[in-house]
Amino acid sequence: MDFTLRILKALADKNRLRVVLALEKAGEMCACQITELLQVRGATVSRHCNLLVNAGLLKSRKEGRWMFYSVDPQVYTRHRELFDWLHQQVASCPDLRADQEKLADILAREPEDICRQQRGERCCPPNKKEGADA
Repeated sequence: MDFTLRILKALADKNRLRVVLALEKAGEMCACQITELLQVRGATVSRHCNLLVNAGLLKSRKEGRWMFYSVDPQVYTRHRELFDWLHQQVASCPDLRADQEKLADILAREPEDICRQQRGERCCPPNKKEGADA
């Protein structure tokens, strides 16, 4: 029961719910992609994602300076009925439909381009073209 309560508390925030639903569709996203979806500061995304990881909903992995998040598949196995109910409740929500459209655009772009747009060229300098002189 404690685990279920942690999940419910973690999902009791609109942005955290949006993150989980987006990750369910996307599979995995980097923090900059989540920032782009939510249109909040990176520190806010980090706080939300850390809470979701601590609640056991998300898994995280670091690759270089990139932080990636995904939904823990074991959570869905253990709490399938809860997530089925949740999907029924939010199915007609216009905000979440808008998120799905925005998510498609975000996933079509390279994470480096999104990061560069958010933080500038110093964050993610463009790659030099192969064969170009250094």
